[in-house]
Amino acid sequence: MKNTIKRRDFLVGAAALGLSATAKADCCKKSACADGKGRILFGACRSTVEDVAIMRDLGYDFWEWSAGAAFNPDKDDSWWQAQKEEIAKRPLPLRSCNGFLPGKFRLTGPKADHAPALDYAETVLRRADEIGVKTVVFGSGGARNVPGDFTGPREGWPKLEEGTRQYADFCRALVKRVADLKTVKVVIEPLRPDESNIINFVFQGLAICRDVASPRLAQLADIFHMMMGGDDPSSIVAAGCLLKHCHIADYETRQFPGFNPNETYRLKPFFDALKIAGYRGGVSCECGWGEKGDFAKNAATAIAVMKSLA
Repeated sequence: MKNTIKRRDFLVGAAALGLSATAKADCCKKSACADGKGRILFGACRSTVEDVAIMRDLGYDFWEWSAGAAFNPDKDDSWWQAQKEEIAKRPLPLRSCNGFLPGKFRLTGPKADHAPALDYAETVLRRADEIGVKTVVFGSGGARNVPGDFTGPREGWPKLEEGTRQYADFCRALVKRVADLKTVKVVIEPLRPDESNIINFVFQGLAICRDVASPRLAQLADIFHMMMGGDDPSSIVAAGCLLKHCHIADYETRQFPGFNPNETYRLKPFFDALKIAGYRGGVSCECGWGEKGDFAKNAATAIAVMKSLA
């Protein structure tokens, strides 16, 4: 697959928001990008006490969990107090959460309704901030995808530009609600075209981040989606200090890094780009872990591969 961006993709991502390619450039210094311990931090999407203990012993720095499972806004404050105690039992910090908004919410299209989604998202972020979570990943393809009945001049073509504006408007409204928070950031996750019809490239998320211009909104780079969707590693360098979290999985299989040693070379350009960018945030394995019962062995392989590239 060629690592090229078509003009139409650019228009959907940036011109749709009324931005030029150089508007609101991120001119921060590399030293300001440090968000960890002077190095890239390694994590994985696992949740049991046993698995997180294995990760700790292997040298992982954090764990990642589903935002819905961790912070469930449908649960009351008494549930949340007990949940905080449960999270604290893990021997590593919960640094990031994925699965931000369920597909029951509609952010784009003629039936878009931001109010209930904003209420849900605000509760997630307030609870996340309370326990020091750094990033909540805003992929949520089911909620953000522009529906097929929201069509433009050409019958059957979704209004992707308008849908992108609606998504950006949601981000803008959300960060205003949580402007008082201190730690947590929402990080926009580009998804490959197979999973989302808007925001497929890092630069498209950056256009929204720069337009909204809030310290509560930043960017994610998912190396698996970048490889499979044709997003060039240079996008990571362009993100600069707006890049606050990364996901990783093996090429094509979406298994743990190192699952297919013959494909590990594909990861190197992305880690090289992280080095150039001075990135010091988290890289989290959002992936399959092979056969049941092999987590310890495969998690050891994954962190060995990532450390060899970092």
